[in-house]
Amino acid sequence: MIYASILLGLPLAFIFWGAGFNKLTKSIDDLAAAGMGWTKEIPAWVVRLIALLEIAGAIGVVAGPVAGLALGWTWATFLGALAGAGLAATMLVAAIMHIARGEFKYTYKMNIAFLLLAIAHSVVTFLS
Repeated sequence: MIYASILLGLPLAFIFWGAGFNKLTKSIDDLAAAGMGWTKEIPAWVVRLIALLEIAGAIGVVAGPVAGLALGWTWATFLGALAGAGLAATMLVAAIMHIARGEFKYTYKMNIAFLLLAIAHSVVTFLS
């Protein structure tokens, strides 16, 4: 099961590393121009905090299970499962935000797919 956890974590890491890196390095105006209009409606530090949490989650969903497998650190595997749960919470909040802004009809496929992938990762990792 730990291998399944790592395989589920790889696309999550790829997705959230990219999303977090963009939010961390691009200006708020550039993010808004790229279709993230919500970034102009909240403080910039919140956008940067979201970015850091996404990057931390991206690292955790892979590093935790790999450390658990390679080094026998069961606590690291548990932290990897928590990282997946944190990314699932991120996607749940994102879906709520998109519903409130009337954008969910455009983003629901992505929101639901990433939410389910993060939940699957957490469940598989907790069971490992």
